[in-house]
Amino acid sequence: MELDLTPKLAKKIYGGDGGAYYAWCPNELPMLREGNIGAAKLALEKNGFALPRYSDSAKVAYVLQGTFRSSMIYCYGNSICLFFNRDMVRFCFDRAWSGWYCPPEKEEKVLPIKKGDAIALPFGVVTWWYNKEDTELVVLFLGDTSKAHKSGSFTDFFLTGSNGIFTGFSTEFVSRAWDVEESIAKTLVSSQSAKGIVKVAPTAKMPEPKKEHYNGMALNCEEAPLDVDIKDGGKVVVLNTKNLPLVGEVGLGADLVRLNGSAMCSPGFSCDSALQVTYIVREAAVSSPIFTHLAGRTSVWKALSPEVLQAAFNVPADVEQKFSSKRKAEEIFFPPPK
Repeated sequence: MELDLTPKLAKKIYGGDGGAYYAWCPNELPMLREGNIGAAKLALEKNGFALPRYSDSAKVAYVLQGTFRSSMIYCYGNSICLFFNRDMVRFCFDRAWSGWYCPPEKEEKVLPIKKGDAIALPFGVVTWWYNKEDTELVVLFLGDTSKAHKSGSFTDFFLTGSNGIFTGFSTEFVSRAWDVEESIAKTLVSSQSAKGIVKVAPTAKMPEPKKEHYNGMALNCEEAPLDVDIKDGGKVVVLNTKNLPLVGEVGLGADLVRLNGSAMCSPGFSCDSALQVTYIVREAAVSSPIFTHLAGRTSVWKALSPEVLQAAFNVPADVEQKFSSKRKAEEIFFPPPK
């Protein structure tokens, strides 16, 4: 089967004043579908806030530009690569099979992230992204779509916003699930009219990142110790369970290759029929189901901070408090109201 390997640009899927989300279409790059590889990019302007969401695919995020904060709440490789020039960078991920259920976290983990950071995002993780700085934040997502709804594409499920999953339920159902009055449920579901990305007010207070959350969950590939260093040739950093333990949990291995200008990388091939996807940053360069609950004591809502809930739902503090104070004892089944 012949595949079109010519470079393609990502297409804008949605966005607004706060930023935009782009993705590469498997219809234009059939290799993505054939290899079960997804590729997307998030760009956030200053005060841009990517609403909480989870995905149907395990991913690795690589920060191309900017300094920002990211939050992850865990319920629990065909090769993929990206290239830079004048230094060329290759980021390769190997597929491994995994599937398990992990107990929900009791708190969100807010990471301080900057250019060069690699972050592993396994199945079941709920994330939000926020850019406080003047410089635009750009982060690349690459991952395995073998278990996704659409081969070669990521599908994100938003917890809030005009396309949030709760817009598909009746107000009565949501009010019972969250144990709030129907008026509060209606406000929570409908107040955030944006889709996916919003721009919060400069005065909005967001959770501050914690350095201790960074350790073991992200690795800066531009600062990590080198595994290979060839003078005037190139450098290699290998991501593994020693320098990024989360890699082992999500079943993804990776390596980062920097190739100096005018240098070349030895030709090679994959013995296991692995594929590669190339992302050009600048200039030219050559089986177990996982469930998470969205109501009750173990739901992800209980881990999100009040500030994030207020920004995500676009509601004042008193409405958020009424929402957060409910369903603290119940698990996943709720008896009928008395």
